[in-house]
Amino acid sequence: MSSEMLQQNALRKAFGNFGTGVALIGVHDVDGHAVGLTINSFASVSLQPALLSWCLAKDSQLFDAITQADRFSVNILAADQTDLSNRMAMPGDHRFAADEWAASASGGIFVNAALAKFDCRLHQTVEAGDHVVFLGAIEEAWACDQSRAPLVYFRGGYRQLLGDD
Repeated sequence: MSSEMLQQNALRKAFGNFGTGVALIGVHDVDGHAVGLTINSFASVSLQPALLSWCLAKDSQLFDAITQADRFSVNILAADQTDLSNRMAMPGDHRFAADEWAASASGGIFVNAALAKFDCRLHQTVEAGDHVVFLGAIEEAWACDQSRAPLVYFRGGYRQLLGDD
């Protein structure tokens, strides 16, 4: 095994030790279909102005649809949305069913039952190695009640948060 491959494996394992929330990016493709992609690279950037970030691999199946869009939504998933997360993470059809989402005020894609939803205008992109970093100017944000658990990803799989009891 090459030194570069060993380094990538070690790096992947090290990154995997950072537990993250799971989100779905939503855009309208060139045909107007609502499509989504699972990510775990979401981060808040700034409150003033309201900005967030996330990363997209350049070899992503949805790279063209997402990079051609001037808007996107970020939907923070709940623990009971594992099936939707898995479907949008795998190769194949990434279209949302009509009953899985509702339009934001500006027509963005808000996933039903998501814990939080952000409708964004593309603010900036930054090429970074084999990924593109997206900065979104948040135009609308919504959060659900606080009773549901988030979908969490850690060491290559979904995890449950321990309760406060």
